[in-house]
Amino acid sequence: MIVLAGFAPFLPNPGLALWTLVIFLLFWWLMSKYAFRPMMDGLRNREENIKNALGEAERAREEMANLKAENEKILAEAREERATMLKEAKEAKTSIINDAKEKAKEEAQRISMTAKQDIENEKQAALLEVKNSVGMMATEIAEKIIRKELKGQQEHESFVNTLVKEIKLN
Repeated sequence: MIVLAGFAPFLPNPGLALWTLVIFLLFWWLMSKYAFRPMMDGLRNREENIKNALGEAERAREEMANLKAENEKILAEAREERATMLKEAKEAKTSIINDAKEKAKEEAQRISMTAKQDIENEKQAALLEVKNSVGMMATEIAEKIIRKELKGQQEHESFVNTLVKEIKLN
């Protein structure tokens, strides 16, 4: 304890103060050169990076707004195109339906005319057949009358009546 008894740390000593000042200035110079300057450069770089990031974020926001506007424009165009296509499809449907109705009417008229013509042809054929049958019957009656020689008018009429009854039964 004797060694420490003569040491007084709080007593001003000009040599100690000078060396403390020299060491402090040397420490301050080393710190400014190797610690403060890189810290300041890092802070400046960080500030620039933040400014750049904010600028890029603003540009991205503007670009997103532009893309959103373009998307809205494209959607509006697509809606208009869809409406146009639907309108054209409805017009085409109406046109096809009207054409089909017109063709059906024409076909019905053609079928009707063909049927009327067929009926008329069948009617003419039936009339011709009836005429032929009547002619054949008349010929048969005449033939039978001629074969039988009739002596009187009364015999003749009774014979014709008998033949008519036979023909009606057939």
